[in-house]
Amino acid sequence: MPKYDLEKILPHDKPMILLDDLREIDLKNGILISEFQPKREMLFASSDGVDALCGIEFMAQTIGCYAYFKNAKNKPQKGLLLGTRLYNNSTDYFLYNQTYTVKVHEVFTDGEIVVFDCIIYDRDGEEVSCATVNAYQGEGVEELLKNG
Repeated sequence: MPKYDLEKILPHDKPMILLDDLREIDLKNGILISEFQPKREMLFASSDGVDALCGIEFMAQTIGCYAYFKNAKNKPQKGLLLGTRLYNNSTDYFLYNQTYTVKVHEVFTDGEIVVFDCIIYDRDGEEVSCATVNAYQGEGVEELLKNG
């Protein structure tokens, strides 16, 4: 049974919530760790697993959880993924029946723009994906999303 209700933390509805639970929240050191297990009924699933490019979304949702706790919000706030640098994978798919962990570490913020180093580990603790992710969660996000 999950410890956290991600529907209250993330600004998504099922089936878009791809994470299963949160394992560690360390705001003092700017770290949050989540976990997920790919499922055949999951969005973006194929016969081989969930495409490794979805790792960016696993990272983004983990960042969304971090933002929720850091900002002590009563409800989730929408943010924007500004860009991803150096997205590397050692796998083509996140495999079914395996649990993966996603670690995000805040390395810079000006209060609105935030830069995270992100790593996805397999069940053996081996790094399978990593990226630097830039996100924005500040004034005007709702308006930007509404007007595209």
